[in-house]
Amino acid sequence: MLRMILGRQLQALRVRAGLSFEQAGAAIGVSHSTVRRLEAAKVARLRLADVEKLLRTYGVTDPDEIEAFLRSVREANKRGWWHGFRDVVPDWLASYLSLEQAALQIRGYEAQAVHGLLQTEEYARALFQASAPQATAQETERRVELQMRRQELLRRPEPPRLWVVLDETVLRWPVGGAAVMRAQIDHLIGMLAQPHVTVQIMPFGHGPHPALRAGSFHVLRFQAPELPDVVYLDGLREMTYLDKTEDVLAYRESLDRLGAQAAPPARTEALLTALRREFSG
Repeated sequence: MLRMILGRQLQALRVRAGLSFEQAGAAIGVSHSTVRRLEAAKVARLRLADVEKLLRTYGVTDPDEIEAFLRSVREANKRGWWHGFRDVVPDWLASYLSLEQAALQIRGYEAQAVHGLLQTEEYARALFQASAPQATAQETERRVELQMRRQELLRRPEPPRLWVVLDETVLRWPVGGAAVMRAQIDHLIGMLAQPHVTVQIMPFGHGPHPALRAGSFHVLRFQAPELPDVVYLDGLREMTYLDKTEDVLAYRESLDRLGAQAAPPARTEALLTALRREFSG
């Protein structure tokens, strides 16, 4: 995420200096594609020497300003906590975790499962076992451990704002059995007390709604002004990211309509309590 911010800043400096990718690359002895990849954060690490050359090429001469930028580069090159889970974290998931950690607001619609930040350990385990039956028991436990570690995000001193609309289907599928579902619903009810967490339910009785064909999706917003909102679409083996203005607006508007059509947040606890009773037989 920090590499994305720094890339946007380098892009702004290059444009202000009136240089093309080719001119910037030629000035510091690298290809134009290297400059493009730096700005797009499509590099594993930012080379300090390349960044310093670019800053000077773009007219940044203040030693303090250069050093401050390079400090950010050093920070961006540090590995995220999820690097310790590389055995079960593919690159596309690592990218999402980076976005999630930096988000100021996370909004989403869940059509098939409880949002990962709101899952209990038992629910997550049952979900992973069902979705990846070929995985070993050790791999499943590592994924569960990752999911629980990920949820520490909501316990930070300044957590992101999480607003999720759950399709009623999510709460009726008996993932892991009745006991697991009762515990999961109890956990959701407990999370409602957190001021930064909002959960709404889209009931069956409402009929067709704006996300009926879209499936699950999320919109992440960031504090850094260099970064646009990002839409993330979950897939079976990879995730799709959208940041074009027209795409983001379409999904934001869909979330707004979902929030307006779903049961209001004030009714969520009562609906969850009623659904819990269905797993008590």
